[in-house]
Amino acid sequence: MVQSILTVGMMMKNRLWQICHEESGEVNIVTIVVLIGIAVLLALVFKNQVTALINSLFQTITTNATNAVNNP
Repeated sequence: MVQSILTVGMMMKNRLWQICHEESGEVNIVTIVVLIGIAVLLALVFKNQVTALINSLFQTITTNATNAVNNP
């Protein structure tokens, strides 16, 4: 009886140790959240430059498409 209680106690201790030391999932989640935060911060900091770049690209695409249609 005492032996079975000790065995169960050791199994519970080992399982608790495994739960406390297996943190790979939480670390990955924290890393992803930090990277998303950095991306949002960079987007806010460089908002004007990104907007100007996108507008320039669309203007170039529109001009080239118009030239392609008008001059076959």
